[in-house]
Amino acid sequence: MAGHSHSANIAVRKGAQDGKRAKVFSKLAKEIAVATKLGGADPDANPRLRLALRKAKAQSLPKDTVDRAIKKGSGDGEQDNFEELAMEGYGPGGVAVYCEVLTDNRNRAASEVRYAFTRGGGNLGTSGCVGYMFARKGVIVCRGAEDAVMEAALEAGADDASSAGENEHGQALWEVVCEPAEAETVVAALQKGGAKVDSDAVLFLPDTRVAVAGDDAARLLKMLDLLDDCDDIQAVHHNADIDAAAIEAYRNS
Repeated sequence: MAGHSHSANIAVRKGAQDGKRAKVFSKLAKEIAVATKLGGADPDANPRLRLALRKAKAQSLPKDTVDRAIKKGSGDGEQDNFEELAMEGYGPGGVAVYCEVLTDNRNRAASEVRYAFTRGGGNLGTSGCVGYMFARKGVIVCRGAEDAVMEAALEAGADDASSAGENEHGQALWEVVCEPAEAETVVAALQKGGAKVDSDAVLFLPDTRVAVAGDDAARLLKMLDLLDDCDDIQAVHHNADIDAAAIEAYRNS
């Protein structure tokens, strides 16, 4: 199996974003609480909660924070009435941008997201304007021998597996794409085959990508950072293929 690797287009933010742990923790805790409220506090019976807990573990979310979020979602304490929304639009260079929103105030969320789009040189659109360009998929990034990874992914029913470059230690990375419901099965198969799973997430992957460079790339990266700063946004997805030189320049700016 082979295909375009999406990994390079997932982590394209400034290095300074690594320090925004409090905001990341808040979003993880919110997702855990909502997953618990919708599906119960037993991870074995709640796939959404299992995924949220895996994401929390990958980000080293403290156990007491996890426990508080589960209690909150279970009704042990004050509950927030969160609403799940999709907000969509276009960024510089005609890039399609799809935002997953989890908010207790729709008007506030819309105002903040619109500001981020406008400030970054984009335009917030109407519901569905770009959503049709994306497919919801499980995306797993792992390390291991190529043959073992490809065989395990194929046998577990993954849609695609491809090279994702190397990590900072020079180790080969592989990206495996599958249906969201099959992600746990694929992760287990990869681990059984000897692979080390670095991350697994459910993402909205684009059908095609738009190449951006120069000023458009710099403005897009700024817009993506502004969107990530919005408390009500849980995740941002786009179809940009951003020039590597532009990413490096932005990180160093």
